[in-house]
Amino acid sequence: MYRLALTAAILGSASLSAEATAALPDPVRAMIDAAIASGNKQDVAAVVKLAKATNPDDVPEIDALMADYNASLARTAAAALREKQEAGFFENWTGQGELGGFRSTGNTRNLGLSGGVKLVKDAVKWRLNFQARADYERNRGRTTREQLNATIEPNYKFSEKLYAYGLAQFERDRFQGFSARYTLSGGLGYELVKTDAMRLAVKAGPAVRVTEFPAGDSKSSLAGLVGVDFDWQIADNIKLSQDAGGTYASDAQGFTSGTAVIDSDNTSITATTALTAKLIGGLSTRLSYTVEHETNPPVGRRKTDTLSRATLVYDF
Repeated sequence: MYRLALTAAILGSASLSAEATAALPDPVRAMIDAAIASGNKQDVAAVVKLAKATNPDDVPEIDALMADYNASLARTAAAALREKQEAGFFENWTGQGELGGFRSTGNTRNLGLSGGVKLVKDAVKWRLNFQARADYERNRGRTTREQLNATIEPNYKFSEKLYAYGLAQFERDRFQGFSARYTLSGGLGYELVKTDAMRLAVKAGPAVRVTEFPAGDSKSSLAGLVGVDFDWQIADNIKLSQDAGGTYASDAQGFTSGTAVIDSDNTSITATTALTAKLIGGLSTRLSYTVEHETNPPVGRRKTDTLSRATLVYDF
């Protein structure tokens, strides 16, 4: 009888000990919950690693929390995929509007107004990008800059990183020596780096370009298009973008487009560096610097123009 009582006491004590060690301390649980609520996977992984190291007896409970977290992520991803698959053409568009001022150097040297719009439709196997920009300035009663640019670019995704692109672009800039310029291109793109904080993509393909001059004549040429697009989320509210040698509209947000259309007669290169800082809600401020270079511009025109822009951006 004594032995039975002793055995029962030992088993009861072991049960209480197991319950004590299985109970994750409230501060540790709160720390994990806060990391999960932040939505940052890197923070969650770091906090969980620390929690396991400092609470080795509670690893099974921490693993259970992580299993629930991963299951929730999987359900969210599945729901997002379903939404993309079932969405109509006019659904799930995102965009930006941008308005501000600029200072130009080169063929003109003045202050002016700058505005633009960007729209992105991202589906499961394809993506459609559209962006347009206008820069306008007057000096002493006459127009000294009137630059228009509109680009539409459909992408077909072969995989997470490889895609095919098509591109149609219209440009107008009489002060660079042409009244209209049309570019058609198609080729392949590849995302070399794609993380939550950083993205680096390249693309290339043949192009056809038709240029109309103010005098009424025009020129057609075969060319090649090359593009590099880099985006870096430096901090939660600050992003750096750099585009050179390509026209690319990213999932990542921003009017950052560069163009390198190469032919034997005249190569056009555009590179834009932009720093974007969030203010409140969907409103951000952006500082950008653009270099536009023509290797063989019309007679009397300078080869290089620059634009320094300060704008407000609204996400919708």
